[in-house]
Amino acid sequence: MPDERRLLAVHAHPDDETTSNGWTFPRYADEGVRITLVTSNLGEEGEILVPELAGLGAQEADQLGGYRLWELRAACAALGVRTHHFLGGPGRYRDSGMMGEPSNEHPRSFWRADVDEAARHLVEVIRADRPQVLLTYNEIGGYGHPDHIQAHRVAMRGAELAADPAYAAELGEPWDIAKIYWSAMPRSGFAKAIARLRDSGEDAFADLDIENATFLVDDALVTTAIQGTGYADQRTLALRAHATQVSPEHPFFRVFDQIGAEAQRDHYQLVKGALGARDPATGLESDLFAGL
Repeated sequence: MPDERRLLAVHAHPDDETTSNGWTFPRYADEGVRITLVTSNLGEEGEILVPELAGLGAQEADQLGGYRLWELRAACAALGVRTHHFLGGPGRYRDSGMMGEPSNEHPRSFWRADVDEAARHLVEVIRADRPQVLLTYNEIGGYGHPDHIQAHRVAMRGAELAADPAYAAELGEPWDIAKIYWSAMPRSGFAKAIARLRDSGEDAFADLDIENATFLVDDALVTTAIQGTGYADQRTLALRAHATQVSPEHPFFRVFDQIGAEAQRDHYQLVKGALGARDPATGLESDLFAGL
């Protein structure tokens, strides 16, 4: 095991780090892991859940991105993330909005960004921080948001270029990331939680086709579960920090309360590197740095 363990996560918007890695980050921060977060844009096109802040929206003052920057800082503090970068600097890329929206065509839309150009900014971070582990989304960005898909493309391309000795020597010495994981929400776990909700009389997700839901991943693809028991307070603080975007009382978050301690995990699919030892209780790898 290296003297210093270093973890890099590449996300699309402020709040994605909490919803994707909200159990992982505080656990590893507590273990002394150096965590670096890269966020692709400020999330200017997000819906606003706080009525009195509605005027910040993209169709009015268009100041939501600046507000979300401060939300992100508070969330990072709660999660133990001490190093954060906006890809290429704050404001270089803009939130693209949902697929098919006119905001996809904004000149600074992240969806329109040249992948190699955006990846160059990430290479600079990778070669400076030299992480052993990278976390990002799968090829459909988890649920099809254009910025999530683009973040996946940039993360994978950035990791490839960072390891290439022939690429951009001025950005630092080459660095090959040992393990790359994609976030993965197991289909069976979500189905179990939904069943318990329905048994209790809750009608949330009543129309969801679990077998075909694209934000869920077949269990056979899930390789790793990072247990976050003991870090619920930190995760909740981080969720609440993103007040314009996230309500911890939303059914999406409450659904997991139905399955207790099993819900206090982030799941991943290992796509580069070798799996470490598996937890006999789950059959899954339980440490992102296992085998390094």
